[in-house]
Amino acid sequence: MSTYLAYKLNNNFYMSNEFRALRVTEKDGEYIRDIKTLNISDLPEGDLLIYVEYSSLNYKDALSCSGNKGVTRNYPHTPGIDAVGIVKETNSNKFIVGDKVIVTGFDLGMNTDGGLAEYIRVPESWAVKLPENMSTRQAMIIGTAGLTAALCINKLLIAGQKPEMGDIVVTGALGGVGSVAIAILNKIGFKTIAATTDLNDGEDILKIIGADRRVDKTVTNDNSGKVMLKPQWAGAVDVVGGNTLATIIKGCAPNGSISCCGNIGSGDLTTSVYPFILRGVNLLGIDSQNCKSEIRTEVWNRIADEWYPESIEQFVTETTLDNVDEYITLMQNKKSRGRVIVKIQ
Repeated sequence: MSTYLAYKLNNNFYMSNEFRALRVTEKDGEYIRDIKTLNISDLPEGDLLIYVEYSSLNYKDALSCSGNKGVTRNYPHTPGIDAVGIVKETNSNKFIVGDKVIVTGFDLGMNTDGGLAEYIRVPESWAVKLPENMSTRQAMIIGTAGLTAALCINKLLIAGQKPEMGDIVVTGALGGVGSVAIAILNKIGFKTIAATTDLNDGEDILKIIGADRRVDKTVTNDNSGKVMLKPQWAGAVDVVGGNTLATIIKGCAPNGSISCCGNIGSGDLTTSVYPFILRGVNLLGIDSQNCKSEIRTEVWNRIADEWYPESIEQFVTETTLDNVDEYITLMQNKKSRGRVIVKIQ
């Protein structure tokens, strides 16, 4: 099959080897963002050529745009760790031309050119089919952050967490993972405790997504030195790590489970074995970047069906590839709120 790009207009396809992408280049120690025209031959090797309809912005994208070598080693580079679109070429037995697919995680947008472009090329193992009852726009409203939240909840359920056991505390409740976690937990019958840094921030958002009550860091960042605390929650979704995670573990009720998916506070964890051996607490690790496609498919199908958090749609900003730069700047300055999705075409 010859390589091509197809633009559909009035039901006719116009072929071109060129496409547009947000390109980050390094010059004299500065990282400059521009919309560039690239050629299909510039894309990496892969099984699937995908026409991208939507992408979204995540903090990793802001880091990649800033020259963070822990995220992206080499420039010029196209960021975007999320993408959804239509298969235009395939060397795969798993997908056919015309399939709508979601690509999140793995190396997309990190050291492999990402979704802030009209086309990407990726290995088949990075893609999952878009559920039939989900639009491409909805998929990017969820994105990596929402998938991570859903993976956390899925693992809690597998470990035996039930609504009747009590409230689930969610740290980073106003962030991408935390807000979607609260919305999904609320939808499937759990009561939640929203843990935030500032009790004066985001009350309207937390009400809409269904948080039952909230606490601040005086509750979730214990420095008493105690190895156990009075049980204050039945389970947790934690994105913070560090002493916050240690506090969550110490304050968890017997047989509760805690999903750990982030380290925005710290990657260190100092705790004791006592909550595990005296209360039977479960600590569950979540790897949303490299989890198996079978698990991704199962969880995406759940999100598209009974788990879809409609309340999150109220906090979505939609922009275009041409205007995405201003939202990247907001994210770099930690002034971005809610989800930002990018309509590529």
